[in-house]
Amino acid sequence: MWSKLCPVFNFWEPLHFLEHGYGFQTWEVTPTFAIRSWAYVLLHLPLARLGNVFASGKRPSFFAVRIGLAVLSTLCEAKLCRTVVEKVNERVGRYLFFMLLFSTGMWIATAGAIVGWPFGLALSLPFVFEELFIFGGDTVPPVNRMVWTIARWKRLFVAGFISLLIFVPVIAVDSVAYGRWTLVPWNIIRYNIFGGAERGPDLYGTSPWHFYVMNLLLNFNILVVLALASLPSLLVTYIVDNKRLGNQKPCQDRSSPFTVLALRLAPFYIWIAILTLQTHKEERFMFPAYPLLCFNAAVTLYLVRGWMEITYISITKSPYKASRSIAFGAATLAIVATSGLISLSRALALYHYYHAPLAIYSYFEEFELPRLLVHTGLLPPLPTGINDRDRPSVDLSPIKEFNLRLCLGKEWYRFPGHYLVPTGVDVGFVKSESSGLLPAHFTHSFDAWWDRKGSKHTPAGLNDLNKEVQEFYVPIHTCDYLVDTDFPNYPTASQHEPRYATDEMVWDRVICFPFLDATHSSTLTRTLWVPGSWWQSKNEFGDYCLLRNKGNVDTKAKAVAARMQ
Repeated sequence: MWSKLCPVFNFWEPLHFLEHGYGFQTWEVTPTFAIRSWAYVLLHLPLARLGNVFASGKRPSFFAVRIGLAVLSTLCEAKLCRTVVEKVNERVGRYLFFMLLFSTGMWIATAGAIVGWPFGLALSLPFVFEELFIFGGDTVPPVNRMVWTIARWKRLFVAGFISLLIFVPVIAVDSVAYGRWTLVPWNIIRYNIFGGAERGPDLYGTSPWHFYVMNLLLNFNILVVLALASLPSLLVTYIVDNKRLGNQKPCQDRSSPFTVLALRLAPFYIWIAILTLQTHKEERFMFPAYPLLCFNAAVTLYLVRGWMEITYISITKSPYKASRSIAFGAATLAIVATSGLISLSRALALYHYYHAPLAIYSYFEEFELPRLLVHTGLLPPLPTGINDRDRPSVDLSPIKEFNLRLCLGKEWYRFPGHYLVPTGVDVGFVKSESSGLLPAHFTHSFDAWWDRKGSKHTPAGLNDLNKEVQEFYVPIHTCDYLVDTDFPNYPTASQHEPRYATDEMVWDRVICFPFLDATHSSTLTRTLWVPGSWWQSKNEFGDYCLLRNKGNVDTKAKAVAARMQ
């Protein structure tokens, strides 16, 4: 379920570097290219430190940051719902609340953010136009129009100036961190737009035009159809039920509520259009528009309910009966509830089918490493016969005596970050069939964050052309543990991706968790989760394994045990 490649290597790893002095470094966070902001990363450091207050180890910091982001996202969504109730319609706000609450996409995006991304300004364009040229809820006689216009432009410039002031500390922090004058937003624009034919996001994969539509259907199901239908629905409502948004008639003194609402529905269309035109597509790029998708869907549902009401009245000739009927509420409830149930099924599918990577690293820390410490006498035997939830926390600091290396091959892109790997365990990449550029290691540094040498240094080989660097790999024989997948029902092997899990001469299977083989599973059953053996029989699963190099670990365990005697 945790497979967000870019946030791991461009957010979690730099944050881990700030807190612990080491981690993986991508070319984006080097002073040579500098297209990621250290100021944004630094904002999360207090949350990460807060996690250490409640428990030892690095894992609490990881979840403290995610919980903090989730709380902030929740507060923002609550404010959005309140604003929609006040500025649009109470019923629209109610629909929006439940759509935000139950949609899978919102749960995926809640603990993440794309901050400082200059392209996000496109979402604000309709709102800026409304601010400057549309009266909205104001009534402005012609005699006061100049005063009103000046006031609106003044408010915009003041807001823009305040926003620009935020850039001062951001530029300062980034410049200190990178060791040179740095303007990250400009670097992003320069690379993505003016980088030339040999550079740019297309180096990291391209997708067909329908990528976002399909992805949105996975995360929002029927709400996507409602959201895309919002502007056409508004036009239909203007024709058949022009009092749906109030009895105010457009005139010189005020704007039509249909014009105002159309502008507020437009950002979602603008965003999906811009992203669809780009050949390089990622799910996270849609995150800023997720709340807008729910808003558009809520508006459509409200408008459709109006169509049902006027149809009912035209048939029964009785507005009173319409006001007493529960059919309209039942219909809208059915739509919202159906969407929520589908989203719940999708969320359960993500957990049951793709949770193995997180489970592997959890088992490595909570069971395998303590077992190794107990076996060598560095830790007293753990109590037996207790529930896993009640196991006492273990001090894993002695594990550094083993000089262990955990390796990843073809599963490098599902690495959840060093926060879920205990201190004292080195993480390295072994060569796989992937031929792109992998991250390097930050130069180890334990000075204050503003004087970390690693953020000011570009490791040799890191480039913005996605060219592979052989020096970033470690030999497989130096790996003590390996995280790898194996699909025994449909086995595949190659020179750089042998079936390590079946090589019993070298590797022990510490533990394996089921992991969905999406290629050989039914489209419907791999998309949604439903209890019962029949549903699951349509899916194929492989093994997501933590493997132990028998020779390496045994040799190191004996050496440590001998030193302890």
